[in-house]
Amino acid sequence: MCRSEGTQVWTYAALGRSLSRRQISRRTDAGSLVRVRRGVYATREACDEVVAAAAHGGTLGCESAARHHGLWVLDEGAGLHVWMHDDRHQHPHPDCSCTTHWDGGSSASAFSLPSIPKVLLQIFRCRGAESFFVALESARRLELIDARDLRALRSAIGAAGRDLIDFSRDDSDSGLESLVRLRTRRFGWKVRTQARVIATGDVDLLIEDWLIVETDGRQNHDSPAHRHKDLVRDANAAAWGHVTLRFDYAMVVHDWDLVERAIIGTLALHPSRRHV
Repeated sequence: MCRSEGTQVWTYAALGRSLSRRQISRRTDAGSLVRVRRGVYATREACDEVVAAAAHGGTLGCESAARHHGLWVLDEGAGLHVWMHDDRHQHPHPDCSCTTHWDGGSSASAFSLPSIPKVLLQIFRCRGAESFFVALESARRLELIDARDLRALRSAIGAAGRDLIDFSRDDSDSGLESLVRLRTRRFGWKVRTQARVIATGDVDLLIEDWLIVETDGRQNHDSPAHRHKDLVRDANAAAWGHVTLRFDYAMVVHDWDLVERAIIGTLALHPSRRHV
């Protein structure tokens, strides 16, 4: 995620409201301002993605904007998404492989990011239901979308999107947890995220009140110290009648069939779940 905050790109006209032509020239010569293309300037510290979007003629959109806002996104290798709001014109630039979004709407300034509801709507239309859902739950977890924004999003997104909004919660700690809960929804199991288990602490997901699913996606669980901590947690959980399954990012995202079979097979072993 880009760490630079505030306005990073301006048109020459916008700069001219606070700087003289000579001041703009001096700052450009000194390197504190960088000419992106004709009539567009960026700060030296501006994020590469923000600059690339400005070079294309717009601002970050869809998953690129979501990452910039700090949201969890399903696929970080999806390329640059550019929001071409208002009457923008595309500009060729080297190695351009941008995905453009021409949906309408205004922003606070020429290069401001779209709002969180618009970002989520773009993700739904461009990347599909799963990508939308994990970004939505991330926005809710980070308190970047409120009830009014959710109502506005519901009115714009259609029946399938409204169903996902109604199913979403604000307690998933990562997109992997959101993805597992969404993908297991069809089975009708009771699934809780960030559930507290006696002698174990908070777990990523708890299915049917006894099967723990841990999605090891962010931290290094391969280190000896972390591996030992995981084993202790799993043993404590087992002592209280819980079974733990652990899956990493690659398994959840790219080998879901195996993950699903493991969950189904484990649930079937429970005396009260022989029918699964």
